[in-house]
Amino acid sequence: MYNFVCMSRGGVIIEDDVSIAANTQILTNNHDEKQHRILLCKPVVIKKNAWIGAGVTILPGVTIGENAIVGAAAVVTKDVPANTIVVGNPARIVRKVELDDK
Repeated sequence: MYNFVCMSRGGVIIEDDVSIAANTQILTNNHDEKQHRILLCKPVVIKKNAWIGAGVTILPGVTIGENAIVGAAAVVTKDVPANTIVVGNPARIVRKVELDDK
């Protein structure tokens, strides 16, 4: 997608049928708070059928669960459970995803 940024030194796994909107950032690295020259890396995992809205930032070590929706401009600092919708900065759960069983 347009203007997608992926700093992937820590590893990124994106499973099938994931949607990622414009201006999304996936960051797998950060610097140590005491020794800024040390680079710390943690993987990001986005599970099957997740939807990442426009302008989202996903920080190191986060897993986005299956069927989860991350609202536009959210900053994801911790794992998002499967079948949930998160919004805000920091991202917080607002409700469950209504799955169609048809």
